[in-house]
Amino acid sequence: MATPEGKVKKKVKKILDDLGAYHFSPMTAGFGRSGVPDIIVCYKGKFIGIECKAGKNEPTLLQKHNMKQIMAQKGLAIVINEDNIEELIMLISKI
Repeated sequence: MATPEGKVKKKVKKILDDLGAYHFSPMTAGFGRSGVPDIIVCYKGKFIGIECKAGKNEPTLLQKHNMKQIMAQKGLAIVINEDNIEELIMLISKI
């Protein structure tokens, strides 16, 4: 059975697939860079980092730092949970 966060990731990936967006989930488990968003997206030339959380969970300081770095380079970064998934749709529709 999927975790609550896993369910959010599945919904986000479905939205991205329906749009035809390029996306992947980086694996960090000791090999990659820690704090990277859960889903990396390229859509219509725009870089988007999506951090998926369940309920009221917040990004860690390292995750927030990575999101700030993405935005500093004119990319988009957003935290998505079960309650604000529509924000992702609105964000992407403006691209």
